[in-house]
Amino acid sequence: MTDRVLQCEAVRFTYADNGFGLSIPSFEVLPGETVFLEGESGSGKSTALNLMAGVLRASEGQVRLMGQSLNTLSESRIDALRVAHIGFIFQQFNVLPYLNVIDNVTLPCRFSRPRMERALQAFPTVNAAAHNLLDRLGMGQYVNTPVNALSVGQQQRVAAARAFIGNPALIIADEPTSALDARHQADFASLLVEQAQQQGSAVLLVSHDPALATHCSRRERMVDWRISSPVSS
Repeated sequence: MTDRVLQCEAVRFTYADNGFGLSIPSFEVLPGETVFLEGESGSGKSTALNLMAGVLRASEGQVRLMGQSLNTLSESRIDALRVAHIGFIFQQFNVLPYLNVIDNVTLPCRFSRPRMERALQAFPTVNAAAHNLLDRLGMGQYVNTPVNALSVGQQQRVAAARAFIGNPALIIADEPTSALDARHQADFASLLVEQAQQQGSAVLLVSHDPALATHCSRRERMVDWRISSPVSS
């Protein structure tokens, strides 16, 4: 495995229409590391994550995922690299309401052979790998339940299991606790970091809530990367 899961060096990006942008002198996430990225709404968190995941391309500098420069890869190669090595937990979870729990969890393995192959290294089937994750996350009894029949907290755990399946090197959690009350926020953040440590994934936890920083080993602030006053994120 590469000695850096994610690396940004002298990265700069500016929106042409409003002049808002980011300048990231140096940022890296090491294998197994937990990093908290703090920023208020509109501070550029989404822009930063899109740069790190290759959705946006930096106008200057280098972004590397698993040692590969995203500046020089084709869009299709970036897509394949992203799904193979990054598990996403979105603010709105993005679970598919027309699928049941286990079909939602196994989705990344349908789109990425490396994710599928890593899941099959430890389990006889992808479904067995999904069952294992759901059991660990307290969702084992809901494998055949439609996700639209679940509570918000339960849907969040389904999204977490989907992110972790196939042992991606990096979990990006974008405001993953915003729909929960304070107690459940802390519980979920602890669960997220614990599961990542069990399977050796790095975590980039992105939030406006500084209380979540206590669950991570290192803290970065969006304000240090901002070029101008924010207009959008």
